[in-house]
Amino acid sequence: MRAVTVESFGGPEVLEIAETVVPEPAARQVRIKVAAAALNPVDAGVRSGVFGGAGKRLGLGWDVSGTVDAVGVATGWSVGDEVVALAYGADKSFGTHADYVVVDTDAVAKAPASADAVHAATLPLNALTASQALDLLALEPGQSLLVTGAAGAVGGYAVQLAAHRGISVTAVAREADEALVRSLGAARVVSGAVEPRSVDAVLDAALLGEAALEWVRDGGVFSGVIPGAQPASVRGVRTDAVEVSPDGARLAELVALVDEGVLTLRVAETYALDEAAKAHARLAEGGLRGRLVLVP
Repeated sequence: MRAVTVESFGGPEVLEIAETVVPEPAARQVRIKVAAAALNPVDAGVRSGVFGGAGKRLGLGWDVSGTVDAVGVATGWSVGDEVVALAYGADKSFGTHADYVVVDTDAVAKAPASADAVHAATLPLNALTASQALDLLALEPGQSLLVTGAAGAVGGYAVQLAAHRGISVTAVAREADEALVRSLGAARVVSGAVEPRSVDAVLDAALLGEAALEWVRDGGVFSGVIPGAQPASVRGVRTDAVEVSPDGARLAELVALVDEGVLTLRVAETYALDEAAKAHARLAEGGLRGRLVLVP
């Protein structure tokens, strides 16, 4: 099978399409024939060496949609099931940017009935990140949340999920994205200055750090999206950062919200697997409103 890998770090030019044997699932694992796999900033981080791994051959890709084509024992899944999954980890030999991927059964959920495989591939990593970040914030209906990077993938899901929970959402986004983030459920949109100490919580998907922390009221809560990179606590504000984890049960809940029309799946462009370097170059250009998706 083909798999996108890196053995030396750098720009898109270091990506390789490796030929390797098709992996076999062990107990409580399934093999998925990949139909589509989203490209995320974390993949660019792996490629450029942000997460280390020098001297190893590293596989790329965390999101997958496709069809179960082999199962280990005690999986609960059957060959032919259409699924989505999160293949967690920056230090893995092969990821979802491949013809096949093996994942643990508890990372898998039934694919959305209302979406094609390309759109479904944009759900696992970013929606789980947004959902688990909201868990850290532990807001009640009626409380206020400010989301930075609200037009992005994680931020967009966070806006929708928070609004669905009855939380009042202020979105930080460019003026050109105001209509988009309002359509996602933001009650208020700001593109510049935010009143200090004006919200109960901040979900900082844009990595603004201490600047965004200033917008949280005394005793409020802040969540970043890079573990360990959150600012230090001030004024009694609890600061934390989400580290996404595979969770098939939660992913199934998110799939249900897609089918109910609560969550919007956004695809910017698609590329063939062999065009992974072009996709990485496009990602580096920025300005995307939706995910790039690789299709084997």
